[in-house]
Amino acid sequence: MRGAVRGGIDMVADSKRGELFRPMAPNQHSRVTYAELFFDLVFVFAVTQISHTLLGRFSPLGVVQTTMLFLAVWWVWVYTSWITNWLNPELTPVRILLFLLMLGGLVLSTSIPKAFESRGIWFAAAYAAMQVGKTVFLWVSTPPARSSARMNAVRITIWLSVSAVFWIAGGVTHGNTRLALWAIALTIEYISPAARFWIPKYGASSVADWVIEGGHMAERCAGFIIIALGESIVVTGATFADLTWTTETVTAFASAFVGAIAMWWIYFHRGAEAGSEQISRSSEPGRLARLAYTYLHMPIVAGIILSAVADELVLTHPAEHSDLKTVLSAIGGPLLFLVGTILFKHSIRGFLQLSHGAGIVALAVLAWFASELSPLMLSLLTSAIMIIVAVWESLSLGSGAAGPRSQKRQSEATSA
Repeated sequence: MRGAVRGGIDMVADSKRGELFRPMAPNQHSRVTYAELFFDLVFVFAVTQISHTLLGRFSPLGVVQTTMLFLAVWWVWVYTSWITNWLNPELTPVRILLFLLMLGGLVLSTSIPKAFESRGIWFAAAYAAMQVGKTVFLWVSTPPARSSARMNAVRITIWLSVSAVFWIAGGVTHGNTRLALWAIALTIEYISPAARFWIPKYGASSVADWVIEGGHMAERCAGFIIIALGESIVVTGATFADLTWTTETVTAFASAFVGAIAMWWIYFHRGAEAGSEQISRSSEPGRLARLAYTYLHMPIVAGIILSAVADELVLTHPAEHSDLKTVLSAIGGPLLFLVGTILFKHSIRGFLQLSHGAGIVALAVLAWFASELSPLMLSLLTSAIMIIVAVWESLSLGSGAAGPRSQKRQSEATSA
């Protein structure tokens, strides 16, 4: 058995032409494969687990814990997207890797509700195995002829292996010790791309080592936005189905649905395609992907998840007093989303959307009066603000196809 495994690794490592790498051609967009979409199904479950966990423990400590779990889920997903941008998921070895990662993702997702209790070691072990395992696979899949890419894989493996020690150590401890050790692990992983995976003696990777297919990366992250929005709709529909259909609950349901559409419109009508075009034309797509798609998409996804929590709270108590939990989720969700989208669009367009800034200010003003409003009224107002932002941006940038098509169009759009 050991010989067979070793032989398989050698067969991959000795590839002279990098057969497992995704073929890249100039001005040709690599599509997202069915294997990748299949892999993403696990993260529909993971996002649902996160929103339900936050809903069940909406306390200062619970928010911190759930935020850490979200950061871990996002990071393991986005790292997998980088790997499948380099490797070709149409090939059997890479597909098997994705299927094994799906298994690890299921263990990870099912451990989320009790990750800071009885299933800490399961969460930590699944996470560490996924992160280190796929980078080792990338390492041995990179032929020696691609020395810079191979060394980049080595650097990533070293950083993730160091963080894995803290994940596992946290998994076998309890309470605040687990929280602290996992915080260290997340810090190591989140600063590693910014540090370009610097290691002693060999230094840091260059941006040239992060050659990616930009259109594929943009499509992958847009797919995760769909996952988060889909989870929001599932939560809303499932909650509404179990309620007595009164005027208040029907109105709350409609408000939640319209709010989800507004979020979709704000991200996809202008941002998604513009991002895909910009990263495809960029001379340094790896640098742009690191900023716009690895880091700046986090608040966008977090905002959608938090909004889903707010929708469930409003549906179950539409006419009652807006407590702190309802206010924080109802205002914080759209606020995080707009902060993420304005920064994301700034990274690809070079200017700040006035419509998004106005929406952020409007939500901040609403927060001062939110406790005096019913959850239903709060939901209606936040949805209205998001609709205004979506319409404002659409009118400012024109009614043509999404995304700037020329330098002239981009300069005209600065008024937005």
